[in-house]
Amino acid sequence: VQLQASGGGLVQAGGSLRLSCAASGRTFLTYAMGWFRQAPGKEREFVAGISWSGSSTTYSDSVKGRFTISRDNAKNTVYLQMNSLKPEDTAVYYCAASGTIEVLTTFQDYWGQGTLVTVSS
Repeated sequence: VQLQASGGGLVQAGGSLRLSCAASGRTFLTYAMGWFRQAPGKEREFVAGISWSGSSTTYSDSVKGRFTISRDNAKNTVYLQMNSLKPEDTAVYYCAASGTIEVLTTFQDYWGQGTLVTVSS
């Protein structure tokens, strides 16, 4: 599975962005998908995850209620809708694929390249 993230950019605090992660390969449907981020000088952290069917989602406490993860299996794409953005959301965002949503935060089989999100105050 190859993953291609896009949609990052510069936005003012309180604004919105939608990230996309397009996957190649017929096995996309079998993977749970997630978004992670890495801010300057910090470790990469989990942001959101979604099961292969889309029926189950999970979020970090820092984004819960503001971000929404979704997927379109017909388009082999996973999305991250980010609302009410804060300067502390500034980071490089990465998408990843994992066997199940239960292990997504610990084990990732594939990574996409990052897309930079910058939130100005």
